Amino acid sequence: MASSGPSAAFFDLDRTLISGSSAFVFATAARRAGLMGARQLARDGLSALTFKLRGASDDKSAAVRDRILGAVAGIRQDDLVALNAEVLPRLLDKIRPEARRLLDLHRHAGRATYIVSASPVEIVEPLAATLGMTGGIGTRSVVVDGVYTGELAGPFCYGPGKVEAMAEVARWDGLDLAQCYAYSDSASDLPMLEAVGHPVAVNPDGTLERHARRRGWPIVHFSQRTRAVIRRAAAGVAATALTAAGFAGGMRYASRS
Repeated sequence: MASSGPSAAFFDLDRTLISGSSAFVFATAARRAGLMGARQLARDGLSALTFKLRGASDDKSAAVRDRILGAVAGIRQDDLVALNAEVLPRLLDKIRPEARRLLDLHRHAGRATYIVSASPVEIVEPLAATLGMTGGIGTRSVVVDGVYTGELAGPFCYGPGKVEAMAEVARWDGLDLAQCYAYSDSASDLPMLEAVGHPVAVNPDGTLERHARRRGWPIVHFSQRTRAVIRRAAAGVAATALTAAGFAGGMRYASRS
């Protein structure tokens, strides 16, 4: 559907654009580089597994924030940026084929495309650039003398913090959020989804799926593996014509009872 003004599509990262957890990929690379201990790596692995099995909720926001900020505290920014040599190829390998096609559809429609993730912006921005997206919105940490202090330098991009960051981008770029799209798998991103005119649930957790069905939002199921594309369908609404038309060529929509 053509918009009346500038619009954008905002994508959650974990289990939306990519299969699995970017935090675990980052933690593994940090461990190999000697920036993270084995115990912290195990905690991140358990967190990623719990998220995959149970989804996320807003009451975990403080714990997630503290984990991410704590992971980079005391680390030199240059050392974190250097991890991209290992992290980016692994994340690119996890990009879902359906997500790539959807990014192309939004670009061809003239929309800006953004990743919105709690992951460090130093990882999110290069990933977005590699994918040809407009930008990456991630968690920014205070850096003093080239070293992370473990404090926030902006909104924490999780839960309501994602909306704050999106609204800032909208102000700068003259975007109308009512004309924008947002994609996520998790109930923790309900604020992000509710902030736009065209929310789409992707591989939703149970809470998000129930909410999406009540609100009549499209529900899209991407393949769990990037190399084996499993196309499954979900109910769409006429107002989200881009979503319906876009997936008509490579995906099917159907109602699930």
